[in-house]
Amino acid sequence: MHIEPGVVDGAKILLSYATAAAAFGLAAKLVHVSLREEGGVLPFICRSVLTTGLVFSFFEILPHHPVGVSEVHLILGSTLFLMFGAGAASIGLAAGLLIQGLFFAPFDLPQYGMNVTTLLVPLWGIALLARRIIPAKTAYVDVKYAQAFLLSASYQGGIVVWVAFWALYGHGFTVENFAEISSFGIAYMSVVLIEPVIDLAVLAAAKAFSQWTRGALFTRRLHQAA
Repeated sequence: MHIEPGVVDGAKILLSYATAAAAFGLAAKLVHVSLREEGGVLPFICRSVLTTGLVFSFFEILPHHPVGVSEVHLILGSTLFLMFGAGAASIGLAAGLLIQGLFFAPFDLPQYGMNVTTLLVPLWGIALLARRIIPAKTAYVDVKYAQAFLLSASYQGGIVVWVAFWALYGHGFTVENFAEISSFGIAYMSVVLIEPVIDLAVLAAAKAFSQWTRGALFTRRLHQAA
């Protein structure tokens, strides 16, 4: 979902600074909730370091292809949320993206505000959605396919909406721009077919090896009801 250089440039890029600030504000709320509900700053830091390393690996190691106005990545945002909690996932997404830009893709740094907004706002959305569709008595390891699908589809759908917004904001409502946005959206939503299966496989492994996944390195909700 990296916005390609040149999609938004000049004075227009100032809007991305404002949306990034708002996205960081939402992330701060997720961090506050995680610390309040999970307890312990050090365990939270450990989870955040883990998610940062994972996000960086997702961007650098997993296959990614430029399509239309952006790139198709397997970000596994809902997986990070279910395993580590929304607060640590938000830190990992923002920090992993920044590290990648600083050390491996400096040409992406001008687009950082757009990209971090595109990642964090949908994460905040699925954190709210999870509270509605996953009963409080259900641990995340017992999430069903339909619930995992809704979380993944909402996260990926949010990314597509934000990418479309940036493309329309930068290049306007032209036929060519709509075609590129459509090609990206179709390609990216194919991730929805894969990610829920990955979510359930990872959760099944966490349940099978609960002696290693019960503890401070994972969200408490992974094995415990709210």
